[in-house]
Amino acid sequence: MPEDRQSLATRILAAVDQIPAGSVMTYGDVGEWVGAGRIARVVGRVLAADGGTVAWHRVVRADGSMAEQLIDEQTQRLRAEGVRVENGRVALRAHRWDGVS
Repeated sequence: MPEDRQSLATRILAAVDQIPAGSVMTYGDVGEWVGAGRIARVVGRVLAADGGTVAWHRVVRADGSMAEQLIDEQTQRLRAEGVRVENGRVALRAHRWDGVS
């Protein structure tokens, strides 16, 4: 039986809400963390539909880049938290959160 979409969306939003300030996860990381596999596009759709109730800016693409329509605001928010962003990409090695530490 397929998982209830509402339940998955709730788990995704709860996971994103737990990413600490100064850290990021990729869309795929979030999907794996909630136990749904690498569902990057689903995570992106859930965050877009949410309207900003969680720290969406802490989720980036697998290469550390950000969506073009969000890059200015996302960069500003991440830098305010101490995240290093260079040439439109987050330094994943320095800021990627594993969901544990």
